[in-house]
Amino acid sequence: MKVTAFVADDEPIARAGLRGMLAAFDWVEVIGEAADGESAVRGIDALRPELAFLDVQMPGLLGTDVPRRLAHPTFVVFTTAFSEHAVSAFELGAVDYLLKPFGPTRLAAAMERVRSVIGEPATVGPFERLSGAMAGGPISRLFVRIGGSLVPLPVERVSWFEADGDYVIAHAGGARHVLHLALSRLESRLDPRRFTRVHRAHLVNLDHVRAFRRDAGGNLEAELVDGARVPVSRTRAQELRGLAR
Repeated sequence: MKVTAFVADDEPIARAGLRGMLAAFDWVEVIGEAADGESAVRGIDALRPELAFLDVQMPGLLGTDVPRRLAHPTFVVFTTAFSEHAVSAFELGAVDYLLKPFGPTRLAAAMERVRSVIGEPATVGPFERLSGAMAGGPISRLFVRIGGSLVPLPVERVSWFEADGDYVIAHAGGARHVLHLALSRLESRLDPRRFTRVHRAHLVNLDHVRAFRRDAGGNLEAELVDGARVPVSRTRAQELRGLAR
């Protein structure tokens, strides 16, 4: 049985190109397409494909908003020419993100992920798993830009997040990754048992905290295993004072 797919992109050439590349996969059948977000919602709900390729930047409704409007959950691969959109559209039930321009090799890698996810054995069906992801459960990964590529970053590797204006900096393994989203939005999608807000501008991964200590001025800090020291606000310090040395 073939996997049914839907393609949404406001550029006819892009839609035709993607459909042409998908023709190389004999286990996939494209059953519909749309040129804007609203049409994508109507088409996907009417045709109920198992997989949707959604361009992020479409007229009327962003591709990243389409999954939340669907009555019928569908596995999603986002496509975009702008890396900042893919980074901010983290974990919306997506199987992968394709950064334009992409070719057959990159698409083949995405399709392998699609096949593994759809065919993955589990105690619940794939659509039930997807519905749970879209319901706003804790995320397991972010997508960050490294060079010219977008790569998955498991959140467990992030030691702390730092607000920087309208952006967030993820500190992981000595590297800094800029995320185009607000810290409050990110916090709402993280597991509160692992990540805690210690300051209005800082979220720390408790698995990466070596200790809470006082600095020379008597202020509480979170000392991380990588050597970083993250300030703790007075309010949080009162709650964490029992951990301070």
